[in-house]
Amino acid sequence: MQQNTAPAMQEQAHPSARPELKDYIFTSESVSEGHPDKVCDRVSDAVVDLYLKADPLSRVACETLVTTDTVVLAGETRGPDSVTKDMIEEAARAAIKDIGYEQEGFHWKTANVQVLLHKQSVDIAQGVDAGTGVDKEEGAGDQGIMFGYATKETEPLMPAAIHYSHQILKELADARKDGPLAGKIEPDSKSQVTLEYRNDKPVRATSVVVSTQHTEGLSQDDVKELVRPYVEKVLPEGWMPPEEEFYVNPTGRFVIGGPVGDAGLTGRKIIVDTYGGAAPHGGGAFSGKDPTKVDRSAAYAARYLAKNVVAAGYAEGCTIQLAYAIGVSKPLGFYVNTHSTGTVPENEIIKALAQLVDLSPRGIREHLQLSRPIYERTAAYGHFGRTPTDDGGFSWEKTDLTDGLQKILG
Repeated sequence: MQQNTAPAMQEQAHPSARPELKDYIFTSESVSEGHPDKVCDRVSDAVVDLYLKADPLSRVACETLVTTDTVVLAGETRGPDSVTKDMIEEAARAAIKDIGYEQEGFHWKTANVQVLLHKQSVDIAQGVDAGTGVDKEEGAGDQGIMFGYATKETEPLMPAAIHYSHQILKELADARKDGPLAGKIEPDSKSQVTLEYRNDKPVRATSVVVSTQHTEGLSQDDVKELVRPYVEKVLPEGWMPPEEEFYVNPTGRFVIGGPVGDAGLTGRKIIVDTYGGAAPHGGGAFSGKDPTKVDRSAAYAARYLAKNVVAAGYAEGCTIQLAYAIGVSKPLGFYVNTHSTGTVPENEIIKALAQLVDLSPRGIREHLQLSRPIYERTAAYGHFGRTPTDDGGFSWEKTDLTDGLQKILG
């Protein structure tokens, strides 16, 4: 495969990295698909999928705002005229309906949906399109830094606190939509899991917080008992915190929720979307962006690389950083840190990964087959730690580089 190397590929672990702690307490949070910000992420990614389904080369940068009875979509697109405003509005309503919003003040059928998308800037397009950028290859859609991370803490190689936070809310959502919680809890919810680490391994939950919107007539104790079995199902056996550290709706009541209770915006839950604070974040959001935007595609690639390093047995944990400039195809920086757990030098890992994957924007998109309508499902419960699907969704979670790494690195 084509190699896109840069001088920065010889970097070792950053000299200012702090010594790794061994015994500590760490917390991560998640928010449900019904959280106002996640509603926006879902709608924005529904627009991305709509365009990519019509034309895999479409360009989309869609931002969404929601508040009481209102959904506003703004941003830039370049794609076929067959994608109309009516189709975009229909996609937004379908997303909101699937989430489950049929409440007074925010209903998928009656909300005022405003579509204010316009054509992409030609100045941006000329730097990204193949044959017009600085090096005449398809350039990055923007400058920036992107991080990927993997750890052996959980089976999907995700940090434990964010993994369990996501799983609690996913279990509640499934039970709300088609199970025993239907008609009892509503779409808006949050979770927070605090774990105790001993010798750098998670051993138990010291506290769990779940706040979930619910219907009228349920007391705080009622909701706590509804939620309890789903938390117990998700956490490993013996990990439930003491009863006084199990908090459900700590304010006592959560009936008014969703966009009625709080406005939402696309891209405001970037730590929830990634590693729950257990790894660095470059600052760019994912949802609403087509895969030429390296904020999204290179972050997926960095996770893919880090996961394969760990899955192949070369580290217990791995952080990878990539850096890009708008209109430039090669990565300007490539950094690997195995956090003192690596079995081979980091510069050797960098060289091996560069042999296996072309890290230009085009190379990433083609290797992971990202130009497909696979993004709406990423908008809640994390972009990472998910199961790859038959239609190519979550391709960045595959561990198909392990054989190649082992052949190169031994």
